[in-house]
Amino acid sequence: MSRVSTAVMPQAASGTRPEPARRAGLRDFLVLFGGQVVSAIGSRLSTFALGIWVLRTTGSTTDFALTYLAMDLPLLLVSPLAGVAADRLDRRRLMMACVSVGALAMFALASLLALHQLALWHVYVGVAVISICQGFHSPTFAASIPLLVDEKQLPRVNGLVQTGSAIATIVGPLLAGVLVNTIALQGVLAVDGATFLVALAGIALSHVPRPPKSAQPAAPGLGREAAAGWRYVRSREGLVGLLVVEALQNFIFSIAGVLITPLLLSFASPALVGLQFAIGGAGLLLGGLALAAVGAPKRKVPAMLACMALAGVMLAAHGLRPSFTLVSVAGFLMFASMPIGEALNVSLWQTKVPSELQGRCFAIKQMLSNGLSPIGYALAGPLAEHVFEPLLAVHGPLAAWIGPAIGTGPGRGTGLLFIVLGSLMSLVPLAAFGAARIRRVDDLPDAFALAAQGEATPASCGHSPTPHPADHTAAASTPTGARASSVAPLA
Repeated sequence: MSRVSTAVMPQAASGTRPEPARRAGLRDFLVLFGGQVVSAIGSRLSTFALGIWVLRTTGSTTDFALTYLAMDLPLLLVSPLAGVAADRLDRRRLMMACVSVGALAMFALASLLALHQLALWHVYVGVAVISICQGFHSPTFAASIPLLVDEKQLPRVNGLVQTGSAIATIVGPLLAGVLVNTIALQGVLAVDGATFLVALAGIALSHVPRPPKSAQPAAPGLGREAAAGWRYVRSREGLVGLLVVEALQNFIFSIAGVLITPLLLSFASPALVGLQFAIGGAGLLLGGLALAAVGAPKRKVPAMLACMALAGVMLAAHGLRPSFTLVSVAGFLMFASMPIGEALNVSLWQTKVPSELQGRCFAIKQMLSNGLSPIGYALAGPLAEHVFEPLLAVHGPLAAWIGPAIGTGPGRGTGLLFIVLGSLMSLVPLAAFGAARIRRVDDLPDAFALAAQGEATPASCGHSPTPHPADHTAAASTPTGARASSVAPLA
């Protein structure tokens, strides 16, 4: 609930393709993107409404946090299989299946609620099913984007994907506040289910070329196929370092993500919470649009780490005072920096990994970068309720020391936790900049260029390297479909 390069023809080494193919690919991407935006709006509708339902029904921050756990654990467990499926199966059929199952899950929740039978465990199961669909969907689509657009346009396109997520973040909570009062929660869930169908139409109307097959036959066994992606990542200095940075950032932010709603509700109404989410979404929109319009700097890693550090500073600012104005400004600036950093990160992976391994490598990225997030979700409630809140209770141990600066009483302990989390979130990218291997990821050879030059890369399944196919023409004529994003919700 809440979240690549390809083998090409020699003339494509510069990141360009023939004009007709480029226009067709961009058209397909825009159709897919349109379906994703509608679907993401539906996701924000149901996410916001279900979150409020869980908090009001149980009154427990821990129960609220468990919905995040129910979302992340299944996604992590299916990631190895999802990566192999993305590289080996028909991508169009795979993503259509994911979207269809997600729609059924949301309609089922809406039906249970309409019959007054919805229980907390139903929400957990529904979220888990949608999470499994997302686990298969995200690496498949992320690996498809470089087959649709030129290498040089990847940062702009990924910025546009972030913009779509921002539109959903702005519109979703605002619509939810209105629709919950007019068509009730079950109506909101039914609307979300309908947005899955819009995304399904986007897949049906689009196609992307299949990735080229490795010259070496696939080795038998799911484990060996999944391990091929890890061997490639490990062979590229700095990519593992980026995974560590991303995992630590996601772990820290997962705790804050659970607690932001309880923090805001400690001094603001649900309507203002929705408004604050929309303001943060405006920051996402601005950041994504800025990157889409201006493009990426030549050195992506320093810019990405700077965005991460700024996001940490703004996260810490959330806890300074129980002020809606302060939290809104800090949230806007934090979310403005996050889509730029995320789009640059995804673009790096898309350009440094060969097309036939991208599904598996993005699944590895999905699994390892989010591997610590369930721990963060599980820790969020106990940390807030049993550690930090008592510290800044009216007569708590830190009331006389820190209380004069940030206040005491309900929500102030959670504010202190935000200050700690934001400080840590800033230190991680600053430390990463001191690691030469991470700084030099920009200097790794692009998979586009390696393919054009006929240089060897690790085989998609065997242990020995296999040259990339030089001719991409046949692959470009093979239709498959794609929808969604590695950096945006499934629905």
